[in-house]
Amino acid sequence: MAIAPATPKSWYLPTKPHKFCPGCGHGIVLKALGENIDELGIQNDIIFGCDIGCSLLAWDFFACDSTQTHHGRVTPVMVGLKRSRPELLTVGYMGDGGGYSIGSQHLLNAAVRNETITLILVNNTNYGMTGGQMSPTTLPGQVTETTPLGRDTAITGYPTKGPEFLSTLTSDGAYIARATVSKYKQLKRFMRNALRNQIEGNGFSFLEVLATCPTNWRTNAQQTWNFLEDEIEKEFRVGEMKTPFGKGDKEVAVD
Repeated sequence: MAIAPATPKSWYLPTKPHKFCPGCGHGIVLKALGENIDELGIQNDIIFGCDIGCSLLAWDFFACDSTQTHHGRVTPVMVGLKRSRPELLTVGYMGDGGGYSIGSQHLLNAAVRNETITLILVNNTNYGMTGGQMSPTTLPGQVTETTPLGRDTAITGYPTKGPEFLSTLTSDGAYIARATVSKYKQLKRFMRNALRNQIEGNGFSFLEVLATCPTNWRTNAQQTWNFLEDEIEKEFRVGEMKTPFGKGDKEVAVD
């Protein structure tokens, strides 16, 4: 008889099942992080920081030291913790609003300074917690609460391409990548690389993850997955943009 896998030690069981909406991509991203924490054996060495927005629902997800920051401020908090306690691993968790809008100046400066932290940004193309308004990553033509006729790029510009931008600012040793919840093995591998890069002291690590938001997209299960794979993943290229591990700037095959 097969033996069921043990529950990850880093998961804080009293908070399961999680508080995210059904079909939300955050649960998948956090699962990948939890499995990597356990497999790397870093539960007692990590400080997990989450931003305001849907990200804040992860504040008690893990059985490890964690903190919740003001909106857009998770990056400087992680930088401060790392500088004061360099032996620890600091992981910041945020949404596209927290990273590319209100927190964009902190993200940019941390990247330029090559701060040895790991940042995970969940991109679901809208402001999820506040009702689904347009965010920096909303697709051209995408309907949101504040773009009822679709995003007009002549007025609001084009979606922010965070990994592409950050890869031009960072020094050697940085790790910059984009994953998607539709390719879990690849997501987990990229996340492991982002953590490993900090463990080895190479420099700044940033992983954007494309995620689902059926509540605000107003989509059923099939429509949700189709929108992710057929629309979002076409707009945002999945792959490692910058890595010290030898992959180079190319899309990585999925196992």
